[in-house]
Amino acid sequence: MDYLALYVTLKLALVTTVILTVIAAPIAYLLAYTRFPGKSLLEALVYLPMALPPTVIGFYLIIVMSPKGFIGHAWESLTGGSLLFTFLGITIASIIYSIPFAVQPMKAAFSKIDRRLLENAYVLGLSRRATFLRVIIPNSLSGIAAAAVLVFLHSIGAFGVLLMVGGSIPGETKVASIAIYEAVETMNYHAAGMIALSFIPISYAFLLLINKLNEDSQT
Repeated sequence: MDYLALYVTLKLALVTTVILTVIAAPIAYLLAYTRFPGKSLLEALVYLPMALPPTVIGFYLIIVMSPKGFIGHAWESLTGGSLLFTFLGITIASIIYSIPFAVQPMKAAFSKIDRRLLENAYVLGLSRRATFLRVIIPNSLSGIAAAAVLVFLHSIGAFGVLLMVGGSIPGETKVASIAIYEAVETMNYHAAGMIALSFIPISYAFLLLINKLNEDSQT
């Protein structure tokens, strides 16, 4: 079994989950509690990766992250290296690919909070930032945890977008889904089956966790 590919997969999923848990919370707060011109356009943009084929996302990421793209060119000017075919590159791709799965559950959790709690916090003199940190976040932990689990599961199953942006470099960008694809291509069904089998208990355990979190949020 390709343990190195599994390691890269779990590392990528963990990094993606941590980063998205942090950056998705304020986006979800913005969408749940504020009104501004173009809000529906922003929300549709955030959820767009959920509707687009992974290869379409991968193609445009190649364009912007290549040495001729504005992000890739800026990165190459700063570091002298390329974003494509690196772990950083597939991390960026994974974050963009999974952001709807972080924002949507958080927004739903934030929207369920009793507005009277927020009004009381404002009456007591708490700022919006303090209310977010001291009222909204503590009362939305199950939703935030569910978002983190969904992002993790979505990240470990990513394939097309990672293959296009990162290729298949062992120990760097070759994740388990790519290892399974390559094993099947060479008719090494035993290796493909062993890697695929490792996903089942991980995914099942996380789905049980999501169900538990949903039950707790409803009680």
